[in-house]
Amino acid sequence: MEIEKSNVNIKFTLVIKYIAMAVIIGIIVGIVDTIFGRGLLAISDFRTANYKYLIPFLPMAGLFIVWMYSYFSKVSLKGMTLVFEAGQNKRDSIPMALVPLVMIGTWITHLFGGSAGREGVAVQIGATLSHYMGRKLKTPDNSRIMLITGMAAGFGGLFQTPLAATFFAMEVIVAGYMDYQALLPAITAAFVASFTSHSLGLEKFAVELNETINMSDAKTVIIIIGLAFGIVGRIFSYLLQLLKKIMAEKIVNPYLRIGLVSIPLAIILLLLWQGRYSGLGTNLILNAFNNGEIFQVDWFLKLLLTVLTLSIGFQGGEVTPLFSIGASLGIILGSFLGISPM
Repeated sequence: MEIEKSNVNIKFTLVIKYIAMAVIIGIIVGIVDTIFGRGLLAISDFRTANYKYLIPFLPMAGLFIVWMYSYFSKVSLKGMTLVFEAGQNKRDSIPMALVPLVMIGTWITHLFGGSAGREGVAVQIGATLSHYMGRKLKTPDNSRIMLITGMAAGFGGLFQTPLAATFFAMEVIVAGYMDYQALLPAITAAFVASFTSHSLGLEKFAVELNETINMSDAKTVIIIIGLAFGIVGRIFSYLLQLLKKIMAEKIVNPYLRIGLVSIPLAIILLLLWQGRYSGLGTNLILNAFNNGEIFQVDWFLKLLLTVLTLSIGFQGGEVTPLFSIGASLGIILGSFLGISPM
């Protein structure tokens, strides 16, 4: 009985320790997310107003990003791969240099018109900071639990969607597997980070839904649309992996890769409707939900240009561009299949 009681006390103490650490991580990551997020929004607005003068310098911006990583922390170029390796115990640490490098690299990518997201940056920030704290405090199983906690904080702080952030973080290390031991610290960190970034004035991107759909009358259509979205998501994932591999094999020198390929990329981004496909893609989402103009090729061009941007070495995430791809495709499919585009 004494042994069992002692084990319970140890487990209870460990749970309290994880929760306390999750609160600290949530506050720290929420603050960093705010700095990153507000900076990115300001940069995006500035680029939109001055796209003609900024997008032509995309190749030079790419060269600077490669130099910056090569000079300060070349291993940080692996990005999310470092997080996965740490989560799978293939790596003891993630360089702290990753945090400022990925933030600055993403800001530069967006300033000069690259098509990329932001959530991958927030996840890397959270994972790096939490893993560092776990190692310093020598917590048991810190590689998995602390990583998940940090990723949930990073996602939750940037998007202010703590529940989605929690389950995203719990599933992302190993596909199809959820580490329930990390649930309590992850959800704590996600809510604290979300509250912190919101309190510090980070704008939450949201749209109001004014229509509903009768599921009983549209089950078949919804299944068809779900399949279409799933296929498009798979195409995005497959093309990104494939093109990253091809680029790395065909153009080994990272300076040549990003410098040469970003020249036609910049020309395309500049010529296609005044930088319409640069940045996050929130312009397409707003158009979709506010009766703005959505072209039939919007989802396809946004997909291809995001894949190209990320595959040659520019920094940024994938989720927000996927939201814009989904929103613009949803308008087209809704109109074609006779249900509310909204």
